[in-house]
Amino acid sequence: MLQGVKIVLLPFSFIYGVIIDIRNRLFDIGILKQTTFPVHTICVGNLAVGGAGKTPHVEYIIKLLLADNYKIATLSRGYKRLSTGYVLANDNSNTSDIGDEPLIFKSKYPIEVAVDKSRVAGVKRLMQQFNNINCVLLDDAFQHRWIKCGLNICVSDYSKPYFSDTLLPAGTLREFVSGIKRADIIIISKTPERTSPIDLRNFLKDIKPLAHQQVFFSYLKYGELYSITNSNEKIDTLNELFRYRVVSFAGIANAEPFVNYLKEYAALVSHLPFTDHHNYSVKDLEDIERYFRSFEGGNKILVTTEKDYMRLKNPNIWEIAKRMNIFVLPVEVTFKEKEQEFNELIKKYVTRNRIYHQKYSQ
Repeated sequence: MLQGVKIVLLPFSFIYGVIIDIRNRLFDIGILKQTTFPVHTICVGNLAVGGAGKTPHVEYIIKLLLADNYKIATLSRGYKRLSTGYVLANDNSNTSDIGDEPLIFKSKYPIEVAVDKSRVAGVKRLMQQFNNINCVLLDDAFQHRWIKCGLNICVSDYSKPYFSDTLLPAGTLREFVSGIKRADIIIISKTPERTSPIDLRNFLKDIKPLAHQQVFFSYLKYGELYSITNSNEKIDTLNELFRYRVVSFAGIANAEPFVNYLKEYAALVSHLPFTDHHNYSVKDLEDIERYFRSFEGGNKILVTTEKDYMRLKNPNIWEIAKRMNIFVLPVEVTFKEKEQEFNELIKKYVTRNRIYHQKYSQ
């Protein structure tokens, strides 16, 4: 049935692809103009819609550069926020102001975080406000070609790599597979930890990287569960979670790794799925709480993701969320091989003294 639907949608995918391809060619030949900024710019994006794991990779780069005292800013669209235009995050910002992923960056790291649908306008405002910024990280901007980024990173899911996918709406690709040629670095994310070197080499053959491209394999690494009301209240996943029955809930593009990890260690896991970037309502939380209470007995907890935690902090539902026994499962990425090589590539780019002479429009 699903395959039949995809076949029906293929003509629409072709039409969509032709439109996107024309747009890319106009950028390639210079009819559509790209802006270059006198500040280092790193784009972290993907070819497909959602679920590749861009956010933890952006966090990885943030932590890497902060360790060497670089002044960093992040800029993204601020998906599903209710505000418009340019917004600079502050300590009182919530997901309605800036979206869930930018709020993660702001709540965890001492950096400047901004959102703007126009990335060009957003970088200009950041440069006007902060003249000491070393690097702007552009989250999910691989198709936003109005900026000519100094370093382009494309992230693709190991279980659904870009070269095995098809264009929207039949598949999840935002553009033809050939768009990967714009990437300087290709990261295959969510690689199974037990993947052998031979498997990685075979995967690399399908990627067929160009001479200028570096390929890295990363995997998700989950941390200790912590309470939303007290981050010091933690549950050791490896040594304590087996005692608990878990009701998990998440509004993310691909919750399968999150749920599978919990199932590996918890006594029992029952998952409640929501749509990606879901904005929780009072009724949603009441329904979750009612379902949670239907499990008789003790030693049970609610578990969600950091992105969902950011949305739970919205003022209209936060008081309800606080009374629920909710824990957060944090996630970060690490590299299977060549981690030091990846680190050096990022640092080399950011430390490089690149002063662009062409003027950008004011």
